[in-house]
Formats: sequence, structure tokens, C-alpha cells
Amino acid sequence: MTTADRATTPLTADELRAVDAHWRAANFLAVGQIYLMSNPLLREPLRPEHIKSRLLGHWGTSPGLNLVYTHLNRVIRRRDLNALCVWGPGHGGPAVLANTWLEGSYSETYPDVSRDERGMERLFRQFSFPGGVPSHVAPEVPGSIHEGGELGYSLAHAYGAAFDHPDLLVACVVGDGEAETGPLAASWHSHRFLDPVHDGAVLPVLHLNGYKIANPTVLARMPRDDLDSLLRGYGHVPIHVEGDDPDRVHQALAAAFDRALDLIGEHQRAARAGAATGPVRWPMIVLRTPKGWTGPHEVDGELVEGTWRAHQVPLSGVREDPEHLAHLERWLRSYRPQELFDAEGRPAEQVLACLPEGPRRLGATPFANGGLRLRALPLPDLADFTVPVDKPGTTSHAPTEVLGDYLAKVMADTAGERNFRLVGPDETASNKLQAVYRSTGKAWQESTLPVDEDLDPHGRVMEVLSEHLCQGWLEGYLLTGRHGLFSCYEAFVHIVDSMVNQHIKWLKTAGGLPWRAPIASLNYLLTSHVWRQDHNGFSHQDPGFVDHVLNKSPRIARVFLPPDTNTLLAVADQVLRSRDRVNVIVAGKNPSGDWLGPEAAVAHCARGAGVWDWAGTERGGEPDVVLACAGDVPTQEVLAAAQLLRRHLPELAVRVVNVVDMTTLLPAEEDPNGMSDAEFDGLFTPDKPVIFAYHGYPWLIHRLTYRRTGHANLHVRGYKESGTTTTPFDMVVRNDLDRYRLVMDVIDRVPGTAVSAAGVRQAMTDARTRHHQWIREHGTDLPEVVQWQWDG
Repeated sequence: MTTADRATTPLTADELRAVDAHWRAANFLAVGQIYLMSNPLLREPLRPEHIKSRLLGHWGTSPGLNLVYTHLNRVIRRRDLNALCVWGPGHGGPAVLANTWLEGSYSETYPDVSRDERGMERLFRQFSFPGGVPSHVAPEVPGSIHEGGELGYSLAHAYGAAFDHPDLLVACVVGDGEAETGPLAASWHSHRFLDPVHDGAVLPVLHLNGYKIANPTVLARMPRDDLDSLLRGYGHVPIHVEGDDPDRVHQALAAAFDRALDLIGEHQRAARAGAATGPVRWPMIVLRTPKGWTGPHEVDGELVEGTWRAHQVPLSGVREDPEHLAHLERWLRSYRPQELFDAEGRPAEQVLACLPEGPRRLGATPFANGGLRLRALPLPDLADFTVPVDKPGTTSHAPTEVLGDYLAKVMADTAGERNFRLVGPDETASNKLQAVYRSTGKAWQESTLPVDEDLDPHGRVMEVLSEHLCQGWLEGYLLTGRHGLFSCYEAFVHIVDSMVNQHIKWLKTAGGLPWRAPIASLNYLLTSHVWRQDHNGFSHQDPGFVDHVLNKSPRIARVFLPPDTNTLLAVADQVLRSRDRVNVIVAGKNPSGDWLGPEAAVAHCARGAGVWDWAGTERGGEPDVVLACAGDVPTQEVLAAAQLLRRHLPELAVRVVNVVDMTTLLPAEEDPNGMSDAEFDGLFTPDKPVIFAYHGYPWLIHRLTYRRTGHANLHVRGYKESGTTTTPFDMVVRNDLDRYRLVMDVIDRVPGTAVSAAGVRQAMTDARTRHHQWIREHGTDLPEVVQWQWDG
């Protein structure tokens, strides 16, 4: 065979038979999972009782995924690769389950699903069955880091997995339906942030089978030249494989994988030897095969194979229609299972011939069980970064700016391990975290200009103006055993609402699987928040992400509202040490008062909520009213209100309570971090008025506390969707969260005060009127507000 022949037909006759046998076996197992609950090897003619009552699953994508899995096995074995695959197409579970069972990783993970006829029957029966496994590539599937139920995120996850894993190949199958989504379209740019020296490689496989659920796909209908130009414009080198003749497709796909991996190797060797010049054009494979390939060609006189009708269950009436049942049996027997499995139902030697061994198997790769590879971060001593607070409120700092110094040290201390990244949509400096650039630059592989700053081909700060990519990259990074932080403007983190949903569900499911090791938490820092978006206006004012996250399991989702610099540092240290959680921190970037010293801040954050004795006027007795706060701006307004009450109503016993961890408001039986009823009543009292100034939408506080004894006494002020371009203090006035309104609330709700303090209430009303007049004349806030300091 000549060199040219090997390039186009690289498989020998024996290799061709082996990969085809493996592919047929995987297809047989995929069909069996959708339809059968007994008689897995067809030892007797199929009868209705062998068929599941409910037929669930997706056949159409399975043959293509099986084909890719088979050919990945071949190159992993031949080249001894560390590899991981992200399976993007929707509910491709039957294929990946089939392949992990064939390679043995599934039975090693679940010994009751043995690699024999008995185990095959269990594999079939459990699929999309009560008490079994989902129809998609869920956490239960060995080797998976990507669920695939929601489309659009596969390629971003793949790149996240490749960052800082220089010896890893991450293959990613992108379905042509998924390729129509916005996040996937943006993901084609990810290679422009991939460092060929320190990162691994991503090999996208765009699988064009032509149809979604009921419609053709855009990329599959594009003329080939247009599609090729599009992908080349994205910066890839597309290698096209298409056809419906198995032998020819096997040869072509084997040649495509060989060429792609040769190109990847050349690029990495050149870069690592210092011989690379300019950005790398990475290869990708465009695989075009029929939807539902090898399945029923026609059913009831209608074309199925190669059409949208093959998407889910091509033969839907097999329990009731004898013709459908006979058709199913012919379909299953067309794979010649007697050649593929021995008398005990074990895969035949030929089926296993192309499989890699041990941790090289895709279902056994430790990269897909990231907690096994996780190393604790070398977090610095907080004392090196905390600010001194001799007396509350006499100094001020920009909290995120100080946090930037802390993160710069984390970056410096992980320079060797390269297991920490900061991601964000072009806002690192805007969010005052620019100190990190002392330790690392911004990842960038394209050209640079003299005006550019902090761009670095080896950088570990990831900035791209796509929240979807930031989220997807970080998820892939965490799921493969590293750490990170996502910094974002508060209003626009909503763009990834659905993605964080999926990640939380993944963590909840994975937490119930003893074989999955805990991974580092997904940590958000939300700044440029609602109360300091007065300059950008209404479109930038939305604190609702915390509501969205707290709808999820409180055992996974946590929300922190640190009121000052030292508490932000304490929370950051806490969340970077945590595992298997989604942590949301909301903190300001503008200078604000320092309320707690370093030790007090750590203790307060450990509790999650507490009384600030120095701010109240209880004098050892029961309070007449509780002023509660959560968030930096609400805390300042509560302290200003407490100061006004001390001045104007000194006889009133006021307790100030600050909440930094929102889940502490939950009942202890709902979350181990929550408070018991006795603790809650001790803090907030069971019968006194509670005026709660909250950072976000007020009803969240009611939802978290509705079962508490004193809930009827709780009055919450927060953001009520009243925003515009205005002054900072006007934002709180517009939403009735200001200090004057809080004093009025106290007067209105403490029994007997409405009459005795009528003059004080009138003075507060007048102050609000004066505020409105002042800002319209001067464009700035009242001097008494701008110059306010705590003098307790």
C-alpha cells in the first residue's frame, strides 16, 4: 500500500472489520435500550411482552455518535492518547451508554450491569425507565461532563476542559441542530483563546445528519462551499467526511481523524519548541451521514431513515402492531448480533479489538471525574489583605479592588500548577480586579497592537464578550478538576440563567453518585450592581439572579451579600475552599464604609448573620424594633437610619442585624446552614417589628422566612423595579430603601410611636422632598448624604 493509499484508506481489512463490528454492536445496544426490557439477544422471536410499555429515547443521533465513539477508540488506542469526549447532540444517551458498556467502564462503575447477557438486559431495561437512568448523557454516565439535554454548550465545555491540560485531547461532537444556537455559534471563537503550549487540543466533530425534531437544519442545507467558507472564516481547517456506505465512511473517517491528529501534533510541537508563528488554525471534522442511519428505511409507507421521522422512536407501535414488531426484529437482527456477542452475551473479540485499555477508555478517563484530579488552592493568608478597622465606618475601601490584590496572589501562587482561572465578559478592570494582571495576562492568541494592554498568549484571565462562553469555559474547567471565579455585571449574568440551572442539576445528581468525587464550586462575583448602576440606567438594574439561584437546592446554591471589604475577603476565602456548590457573591466596586475588622468579619461570615451590637441601642434589653440588612448599600442605609433614630428617638431600643449568607434565613430542616426557629426568633424576635432592607427584590425575603413565627411582623424594603439614569442615592429613594423611609417605617410600625414621633416622621418626609429638589438642581446627591459617616 502506498503512502497515498494509506492516507485515504488507512484501515486494513482486519481493522475495517473490527471497527464495523464495534459500530454494529453499539447500534444494536442503542436500539435495544429504546425498545427492549427482556430477550436482549433475541434468543426467541420477539413478542409484545419483551417490549417496554413506554418507548422513550432518541435513535436518530445514535448511529453518528456510535461511529465517532468507535473511531475515537481506534486513535486513542493507536496513539496512546489521554482523551475526553463531549457529546453535544441532545439525548444521545443510548449511544454513549452502549459504548461504555462495550468497553467495560460501565460495568466497573455499576457491577450489577455486568458485561454479559444478564447485564445487557439490565442495561436495556433501566434506560428511560422508572428507577433507571435518563435518556441523555447525564452524570450517571461514566466519562461524561456534559448532559446534552439543553443544546448549545458542548463546545464551550470542551474548551474549558482543554485549558491547562496540555496532554489532553478533547473531542466534541456538535449536532447540526445544536449548531443553530447562539452559544454554540460564539463557541467557534474559543480556539482563539487556546494556548498550544499550556493547553490541550479540542477537535470539534460537526455532525450533519440533516434534521432536528421536525425541521431541516441550517448548516446541513447550506451549500458545501458556503459551509466550508464559514468554518474556515471561523479559523478552522475543516476535513469533510460524508456518505452512507459504511465501509467507505469508516475509511474516510479514519483518515480524517489521522489527518486531524497529525495537524494537532504538528501545531503543539511547534508551539512548545518556540517555533510557532502566528495564530494556529486548528482542524475540525465535518461528518455528514443520514439521520437514523441503519434504522428502518420506511415505516408504513413513509420515508424514515435520513429524515426527521428518525429523530426519536421510528417504530412506535411495536406492542400493538405485529407488522411493527416484525420490523423491529428485522432491524435488530440486521446487525448480526450472533457475530457480536458470545454465548454468554459478552462482546466478541473482534468487537473489542479497537478498544483502548484502562484509563485511556473514554468512559474511564479520570479527566471526566474531575474531583479525582482536584488539588486544593494555595490560598493566601487573609491577614495579608484585610483592612484595619479601628472604629466602624471611619475608613472606606473599594471591596473588589482589595479582592483583586487577593486574587493576584492566588494567580501568582498557582502559576506552576495552572489550576485557577478568572473569567468575565470584558469587565475585569471595570470590576476593579485589574490587580490580577500583575500575575497573569488576558488569554489571547490573535494579533496585538501597541495600544493593547495585558494581552498574553499564556494568560489565565479569560475575557470575551459572551457570558455563555465564560460560563461554559468555567464549567468545563471545574468539571475536569480545577478552580475558578466568574466576575460579571449583576444585571447581565441573567444571560446564563439556563446554564447555571443545568450545572446545579448536574451537581445535585452527581452528589448522589458515590463514584463521583467532589469538584470545586462554581463561584460568581456579581458587581456593578443594581444600586450603583445609576449612570447606565434602567437596563443595567436587575438584582434577580439571586432569586433564580435560590430557587434551586439550598444544599448546593448559596448567595452571599458581604457588606464591606473584610467580609468580601472572608466570603471569597470560604467559597474558594468549598466543593460541589454554586456560590453567588454580590459586592460593590465603589468605595464604601469599613464596618468589621478582620476577625469580626471572619466570625460574622461563618455565622452567616448576626447582631451588630455597636450599631444598635438595645442596652442589654429587648429591642423595640429590629433593623435588618443584607447587601452593602442596604447596610449603609440601615446604619444611617439607626443613627437618625439614635439622634431623634434616643429612647427607642433598636437592634441592627446584618445577614451575609442568605441561606441562613432558611429553616434548619431545609438546609444545614439554616437557622432553627429558636435561633431565628432569638435574632429577629418573635413579636417585634422587623424592617428589613434588602439588596434585591423584597419578596425573596418573604419566601425564605414565610414559616417563621414573626413573619407577620416582617416588612421588607428592596428593589421594586424603579430605575433610571440618576444619582446613587436617588436609586434608593426611588425604591423606598433610603434611610429616611426606613425611619418612617420604624415610626409607622412600633406601637405608640406614630403619635409621639409625628414630628420626626415629618422631618424625614421633608428630607426626601429636599433630596428631589436638590438633585434636579445640582445633579448630585445632598451634601449630608455624600458626606455621611457613621458616628456611633
